[in-house]
Amino acid sequence: MKILIVGQGGREHALAWKLRSSPLVKEIFCAPGNAGTALEAVNLELAATDIAGLLDFARKERIDLTVVGPEAPLVAGLVDAFDKEGLRVFGPSRQAAELEGSKVFAKDVMRSAAIPTAESQVFNNADAAEAYVEGREETRLVVKADGLASGKGVTVCQSRAEALDAIRRIMRGREFGDAGAKLVIEECLDGEEVSILALTDGETIIPLETSQDHKAAYDEDKGPNTGGMGAYSPAPQISPLMMDNIIGQILVPAVHAMKRRNRPFKGVLYAGLMMSYQGPKVLEFNVRFGDPEAQPLLMRLKSDLAPVLMALAEGRLGEIDALQWDKRPSVCVVMAAEGYPGDYPKGQVIRGLDEAAQVEGVKVFHAGTTLKNGQVLTNGGRVLGVTAIGDRLGDAKLRAYQAVKHIRWPGAWCRHDISDKARQYLRE
Repeated sequence: MKILIVGQGGREHALAWKLRSSPLVKEIFCAPGNAGTALEAVNLELAATDIAGLLDFARKERIDLTVVGPEAPLVAGLVDAFDKEGLRVFGPSRQAAELEGSKVFAKDVMRSAAIPTAESQVFNNADAAEAYVEGREETRLVVKADGLASGKGVTVCQSRAEALDAIRRIMRGREFGDAGAKLVIEECLDGEEVSILALTDGETIIPLETSQDHKAAYDEDKGPNTGGMGAYSPAPQISPLMMDNIIGQILVPAVHAMKRRNRPFKGVLYAGLMMSYQGPKVLEFNVRFGDPEAQPLLMRLKSDLAPVLMALAEGRLGEIDALQWDKRPSVCVVMAAEGYPGDYPKGQVIRGLDEAAQVEGVKVFHAGTTLKNGQVLTNGGRVLGVTAIGDRLGDAKLRAYQAVKHIRWPGAWCRHDISDKARQYLRE
């Protein structure tokens, strides 16, 4: 089997690493990839959104399966282009990908399917949005850009002033470009966030193991939102009974709602949930593997991933045996560039990768990296996802941070509390 992976982040490195272990896979290509994927695959000088170039390569190389990692090419219609040519591809169509591409659309789907979510209002202009905030009692609100914003388009506002500032930045200042042409303003839910990912071909739904992302930049969930500063799996907050409720109240209704709209969903359906006092409520839907959730999840997956993704692409997911998981927990710590999630430098030499890789149970997944003259350089805001597995969650965390200590470049930083939220649920 020849596989093409589209993307260049930590998620794509984790996918390449996992697929490389399959006896069914002969060759892996990654477009454009990073310094880490170069260890597992052949990197291509093709952008993830270069649909014509990717299509041409897949035809010429007779690629058996294309696996799309990030959301941008999905929203741009990469899957539709491959489907039209009869090429197997893993991911949702452009219309189905709107679940992530438009928060306004996602809210409409949730309302129509009675999926629990926060109360919200949609705005097409800044004046109306500001008037709405001004007319409310002083309260916490969440302001969301409608379109894709690399995980940074959501602002949790503790006051009216913060909400007005978010509207100004997003709608008037166009901080996220056209993604801010519309806004969703919703009530701020209290509780813990968890990530629920499931594979589906539009008929069969196979939930993956649970995980929890850490979106805020700094310890104790302080600071601005990021694309994710770390994750761990499993999330002990989710009991088997709660998981059954999530499947029945969220995942199944979402898949059925998309089918009713003639937008059948195939790929990874990712529900970002808030475990509120009223039960789980959907904060957002994503339409691909989470990053950094993919790293600890794929570290724990014992089943061969290649035939699973192929079966999904061919619409026969129901034929796949139950997925097998390592019972040991896994922790991923994201190392970021100085200044992230704002502006950050690139091209700094990363040292200590070999030493980090020697720590027992550790795999260093590359995200924002590149190779130049035999050296690994920083090339993004989230640079590495240092991931470890251990007998207990505390062991996995210790190993991950031991590996982090070996890695250095000017200004490198990370959160120090990844997985700590699980302590109250565990007896370690």
